[in-house]
Amino acid sequence: MANFRTHVTVSSLCGVGFAALGAVTLDLPLESCILAGGLCGLAGMLPDLDSNNSVPLREILAFSAAIMPLLMAERFESLGLSHAGITLAGACVYLLVRFGVGSLLKKCTVHRGMFHSLPAALIAGLAAFLICDGIDPHLRVFKAGAVFVGFVSHLILDEFYSVERGEGKLRLKKSFGTALKLTAGNHGGTSAAYGMLLLLIVLAVGDTLVFHSAMISELPPMPVVIDEGATIRR
Repeated sequence: MANFRTHVTVSSLCGVGFAALGAVTLDLPLESCILAGGLCGLAGMLPDLDSNNSVPLREILAFSAAIMPLLMAERFESLGLSHAGITLAGACVYLLVRFGVGSLLKKCTVHRGMFHSLPAALIAGLAAFLICDGIDPHLRVFKAGAVFVGFVSHLILDEFYSVERGEGKLRLKKSFGTALKLTAGNHGGTSAAYGMLLLLIVLAVGDTLVFHSAMISELPPMPVVIDEGATIRR
C-alpha cells in the first residue's frame, strides 16, 4: 500500500498537470487553474479519511476544514451575508468539518470501505461542484474535475501497490480490487454511498438550473423594433 507522502506527491503532480491543461489548453484564468491544481493535490488524501491511523485523518480534516470556508465565500456573499456574517459562517463550517465530520467518520467508516471506490470519487467531485460557487459554471466543473482526478489517483496508486513483484513473478495481495470498486461487502455502506451520490446529483442539477434561471432574469429586455413604414389596418 502506498504511504501518505506518496499519495500526496502523485496527486500534487496530477494537480500541476491539470492546472497546466486549464491554463494552456482551455485558456482558463491562471488563479483558477492554480486553485484547481491545489484541490487535486488535496483530493489525493481524501480516500484515507477512513484510515485507522489518526495522523492522515487529522491532517486531511485540518486541510479540508481550512480551505472549505474559503471556497464557500462566494456562496455566502450571494446569500447576502455581511462581512461579519461570512466570517461567522466560515467559522461554523470549519468547526463542523474539523470536529463533527471527523467524529462521524471514525464511528461510521471502515478502512478500504466505500471511501475507496469510484462512487466515492464522484461524490467528492460533486461536493466540490456545490462548494465551489461562482459566476462561471465552466470553472466549477473544472475544479470538480480536479478533485475527481486527485481522488482517483489515490485509488489507482492503491491498486498498483497491491501487485507485489518478486523473483520474476507477480503476486496479487489481498487488497487488490478494494480501491477501484463499485460496491463493498457491507451492503449498508454501499447503499449509503449510492444514496449520497444520488442526492448530490439532484442538488447539483438543481443548483445549475437555479443559476441559469438567475442569469436569464438578469438579461436586459430585448429591444422592440417598430417598422415606421408598416400600415396598421383596423
